Amino acid sequence: MWKEFKAFVSRGNVIDLAIGVIIGGAFGKIISSLVNDIIMPPIGLLLGKIQFTDLFIDLSGKGYPSLAAARDAGAPVFAYGNFIQTVIDFLIVAFVIFMVVRAYNRLVTPKPAPEAAPTTKECPRCYSTIPINATRCPHCTSEL
Repeated sequence: MWKEFKAFVSRGNVIDLAIGVIIGGAFGKIISSLVNDIIMPPIGLLLGKIQFTDLFIDLSGKGYPSLAAARDAGAPVFAYGNFIQTVIDFLIVAFVIFMVVRAYNRLVTPKPAPEAAPTTKECPRCYSTIPINATRCPHCTSEL
């Protein structure tokens, strides 16, 4: 069992996956900062100085002034502002990953070679394959 595990880990796929997860986690933090600190403040300002993370519905009906106050009191809340922000985070991450994969595919995927011009044709009488420049079929001697 130890040999199988060692072979599994040393194949390279596991290491590549681990590196991808670590880089993905760091990339996620960068995107969260981009959304929270750069994108959402202007959107909140345009919508009337709204902070999306503070948007909530108090399910207890007591009317707390802020999400933090409601959570401190242990009241059940529907924090839809955090959800909106998380969805925007996801959309940005998905778009950036799409752009990276698209650029990678353009660089890595070989362009199809143009089709070569045909060098042979078929005799209309005997259906033998003959050179394209032939004026007489070498098999049936008919003129082309």
